[in-house]
Amino acid sequence: MLAGQLDTLAREAARLQPLHLRELLFAPQRFEQFSRRAGPLLLDFSRQKLDETALQVLGAIAEDCGWQQRRDAMFRGDVLNRSEQRPVLHTALRAGESQLPSLAPASVTGEINETLLRMGRLVDALERNDVSAYGIPAGITDIVNLGIGGSDLGPRLAVEALRSYHSGRFACHFLPNVDGHQTAALMRRLDPRRTLVLLVSKSFTTQETLLNGAVLRQWIAQAYGGDATRAAAHFIAVSANIEAAGALGIPAQRVLPMWDFVGGRYSVWSAVGLVLALAVGMPNFRAFLRGAALMDDHFRSAGWRDNLPVLLALIGVWNRNGLGHTTHGVIPYLDGLAELPAFLQQLEMESLGKRVGANGESLRQATVPVVWGSVGTNAQHAFFQALHQGSDAVPLDLIGAVRPAHGLKDNHRALLANLLAQGAAFALGKTTQDALAEAVSGDAVERQALAAQRTFPGDRPSSTLLLDAVTPESLGALLALYEHKVLIQALLWDINAFDQWGVELGKVLAKSILPALSDAPVPESFDASTRGLIATIRALS
Repeated sequence: MLAGQLDTLAREAARLQPLHLRELLFAPQRFEQFSRRAGPLLLDFSRQKLDETALQVLGAIAEDCGWQQRRDAMFRGDVLNRSEQRPVLHTALRAGESQLPSLAPASVTGEINETLLRMGRLVDALERNDVSAYGIPAGITDIVNLGIGGSDLGPRLAVEALRSYHSGRFACHFLPNVDGHQTAALMRRLDPRRTLVLLVSKSFTTQETLLNGAVLRQWIAQAYGGDATRAAAHFIAVSANIEAAGALGIPAQRVLPMWDFVGGRYSVWSAVGLVLALAVGMPNFRAFLRGAALMDDHFRSAGWRDNLPVLLALIGVWNRNGLGHTTHGVIPYLDGLAELPAFLQQLEMESLGKRVGANGESLRQATVPVVWGSVGTNAQHAFFQALHQGSDAVPLDLIGAVRPAHGLKDNHRALLANLLAQGAAFALGKTTQDALAEAVSGDAVERQALAAQRTFPGDRPSSTLLLDAVTPESLGALLALYEHKVLIQALLWDINAFDQWGVELGKVLAKSILPALSDAPVPESFDASTRGLIATIRALS
């Protein structure tokens, strides 16, 4: 972002600073002017501290940066990830469900379509318990997904969110972490002879995934008297490294591909979503793709004023660079979306957590805020006190569904009432005068003190995202909405959203530390803290 654009944002923020959200929200047609719909999603940003003039300024910045050209370049498969010289084609994974013609190369779409057909045949075979052609034993009831980061967060979120669509044929479990407590607990609960393990790793070198895979392989082998070959029949791989999978006894027919043109945090639409397809069935998995394609089509066809991903990106830039907010909260008022904050932490913070631009120079502006959150109404009884009356304002995305997947109408009305009330309370607050009117006991000093404690400053921005209902289509559209938001923010901040070098350093150090935690000599090159902690651990082990 150019320095002049930052100055413009600063001037707009200074102009709006004296204006309370109360004044903005009671302006005629406020909701109609600051809300937009795309398919099954409604975005209400009328509670953002924006007026028409500020919104026009933000739109002009997006136009100056050439957001349409960047969007089209992604859909075409141009090399957007320049540091690794890769195209960015996660949208091609669902292009078969689009109404608009795909811009992706035919060779790419051909591979993707063939993989979807292979997934469908595999899911069908497992559902029918007719898996001899794949060398998988009959009677599978439980699926364990081994993956971390994008190989876990997206599929786990979708499996949980779409629980009302589960076929019931399989129970699905997730093991992302190397912490053995969860692995040990899962092995106590499951029958190894009825368990199928999905090893999901693009490189097939991911430490957490391979370590858990080795543990489960040994566990299954023990059920067959130590027969490693029969244990290997319980494994399917999703990887770009077919040779490494083969070395573990997983034949090519049980290896589904991953591609360099799809980043891990964008991969739930690919064979990485196999666990979702097994949970909800292949027709519902394709409906999930269809929802994402609907958002793709909207993103490709709507002007910035009506384009939900662009508007969400501009709001984020305004709150970060205009108003100076350092964090962003995500509060889904749906237990099924409990994993959404964690999913968005990876999507946004791993993509946009950069302080150096694409040209290698330090950036003038701040980039991604800290993304965090939890489900409502639980969050209201945890950290909402700080959000309402603490010293820092935290912009929020409040997310709900109009129609529930159950018949408990009173519960759902109460949930929606809380969602709407919290957004209003953050924006409007409570004045000291109103608080004084409620303080009826005590002398003047006591009443004034109590009123001060019961005053809510308000003027705290939020957007509300309403899904018509949580369906495979609406969930797909919601996740694609946030993906495209990241693309536009990366453009405005001039960073590469599709590499993640910051993930590597700690992983490299962990490999050098691991031998020292047993009996290997501790290298002199380790810092004093690391050496001291290693000594403590070895003494207690």
